[in-house]
Amino acid sequence: MSNNSLTYDKFFHYVDTIIKNHKLSHSYIIELSNYDEDLKCVFDFIKMILLDCSYEKMCQSSDNIVHLVDSGFYPDLFIIESDGNYIKKNQLLNLQKDFSNKSLLDGKRIYLIKNAEKLNPASANTILKFLEEPEDNIIAILLTDNRYHILDTILSRCQILSLNRKDVDMTLNDDGLVDLLRMFINPRDFFLNYQNIITKLFDKNAAIDGFHSLENIFVQYINGLYLNYQRVPNDIISILDNIGNDKILIYLSIIEDEIPKLDFNVNYKLWLDSLFSRFILGG
Repeated sequence: MSNNSLTYDKFFHYVDTIIKNHKLSHSYIIELSNYDEDLKCVFDFIKMILLDCSYEKMCQSSDNIVHLVDSGFYPDLFIIESDGNYIKKNQLLNLQKDFSNKSLLDGKRIYLIKNAEKLNPASANTILKFLEEPEDNIIAILLTDNRYHILDTILSRCQILSLNRKDVDMTLNDDGLVDLLRMFINPRDFFLNYQNIITKLFDKNAAIDGFHSLENIFVQYINGLYLNYQRVPNDIISILDNIGNDKILIYLSIIEDEIPKLDFNVNYKLWLDSLFSRFILGG
């Protein structure tokens, strides 16, 4: 099975569970690997939301909603693309004006922002106000090829979904990650093994992949608790049970805060020291 198929299977398994358990968020950021290949999945997700059904039922549906979305004529689906190099404030103001009118179909209304990393400061501030005070039956979907290029204020208000191929490649029960998780529980073991940890992670790209894997482990575990299903192997679940939800959310916040700093010319060794200090101190 190809990486593409595995990624899509994982994505639709997750969104099936969201819809089945009535856990739809009012805002999503979907991280894509390839716009042309992944956009169909995004529109399938939109159809699932509008039909309130699983992926399988959506594929078998002959409802007019499917045709309208596929043809680009669904009246309560709004798509925003960059105007030149940026998505501009007036585009978001026009969206808000459209949404101030009553829904034509009296159902869910969805706005899709492509290349959300192109929001300029003015447009980002405008959409932020929209996200901070969500209205019932309005759902935002922001697309990007890198979640860390989106402003933190927006990122923190959206649920992250991923169609990133790297997510498929991660090995959740990798010995190195398991050892690292165990050491987080016991700071004494962490400091005793610190030099060994630093040596293993001294390759910058390997470390980034490792922390992305940890991030996905944390997200899957948290979602598994809230949605009553588990996608993390039992050996890791037992470790995370000992860490606890509150601390996992702190770890997740630290990773999401620290990884974007590697885009700048920082001293990698000092970055690792700072990252692990925050993990051990819990913030």
